[in-house]
Amino acid sequence: MSVDLSTTYLGLGLRSPLVASAGPIQQNLDGVRALADSGVGAIVMYSLFEEQVRHEEARQAEIELEYADSFAESLSFFPTVTSNAGGITNEYLAHLEASAKAVDIPVIGSLNGATNGGWVETARRMQDAGAAAVECNIYMVPGDLSTAGSEVEERHVEIVTAVREAVGIPVAVKLSPFFSAPGNMISRLDAAGADGLVLFNRFLQPDIDVEKLEVVPGVWLSHRSDSRIPLTWIASLSGRLHASLAATSGVETSDDVIKYLLAGADVVMTTSSLVRHGASYARALLNGLEEWLARKELTLDQTRGLLAVPADASSSEYERNGYVAALEKAKSTYGA
Repeated sequence: MSVDLSTTYLGLGLRSPLVASAGPIQQNLDGVRALADSGVGAIVMYSLFEEQVRHEEARQAEIELEYADSFAESLSFFPTVTSNAGGITNEYLAHLEASAKAVDIPVIGSLNGATNGGWVETARRMQDAGAAAVECNIYMVPGDLSTAGSEVEERHVEIVTAVREAVGIPVAVKLSPFFSAPGNMISRLDAAGADGLVLFNRFLQPDIDVEKLEVVPGVWLSHRSDSRIPLTWIASLSGRLHASLAATSGVETSDDVIKYLLAGADVVMTTSSLVRHGASYARALLNGLEEWLARKELTLDQTRGLLAVPADASSSEYERNGYVAALEKAKSTYGA
C-alpha cells in the first residue's frame, strides 16, 4: 500500500508532515541538505535573536555618532544599518538565501525576540532572502512584577499584527503555554492574522549547583513527557482556528508523531530527536508513520484530528472530565 504523506502547512504544500524545527543542524549547508534528504517537509532555520539585531544597530549608531562632525564627503562611506556588512544579521540572511536555493522544500526563517522593535524590518529581509515563511518565536519572561498579564498578551498581538502587515509570506508564531487563558490568547493571534501557531516553546530554566553555590544555565533536549501540554491544547484547538497548528516538543519516536497527528496537528516539528540521532533519523520517524498508516488502513487526512475534542463538545468540560477520569484511574492504580 502506497502511503501519501503530502500535506499543507501555512498554505505551503509539503511532501510530509514532519518539519525540522529551529536547531543547530541548520547552521551549515551540509546540515540543511541532510535534513532535506531525510524526507522532512520543511526546515525552520536556527533563530536570529532580537538581541543580536539590536547590538548591530547600536554599533551602527556609535559609528555615526563618532564621525558626526567629520567632513560630509565621508558620510557616504559609513556602513548602514541595513547592510551590516559582515555582521551576524547579514551572515544569517546570506545562509538563509543559500539554504533556500540548495533544497527543494520550504525553508522558514526564524526570529526570536520579546519586544516590539526589530521584528518588521528583519522579517522583510528574511522574505527578500527567499524564506518561504517567517516564524516569530516570542520568548518572553515577564520578570517585572509590575507587568500585567494583559500587557504581555497585547505585546504578542502587536508583534504578530506588525509582521503580518509587513510581509507577503506566511507568518507562524511560536509561543509559550503559560498564559492565564492560552486558548483565548491563541484565538487572538489567529484573529490578528497568524497563518500558523507552533505549540509550544519551552522555557529553559536554570539549575543550581549546591556545592559551587552557583546558578547554572543550560539547555536540555526535550523528552517524551514534554509532549503532554501541547498534545492537550492541540486536541482542544483542532478545527477551531483558521491558522495551521504545528506541534513541537517531546518527539522521540514515530509514535509521538502519530499522537500529535491524532490530536489534530497539521505538522509535527522536532529538533531534539535529530540532534540525538542525526538528521537521517527523520527518515526513521517517517517510515514508522507510513507503516502505522498502512497497518491501520488510514490516510493522513483521516488520521489528523481523529482523537481531537469533538467539534460539538465543550473543551472545558471535556478537559475537566479527562482530569477526573485520570484521578479515578490513579486511585485504582496506586490506592486511595
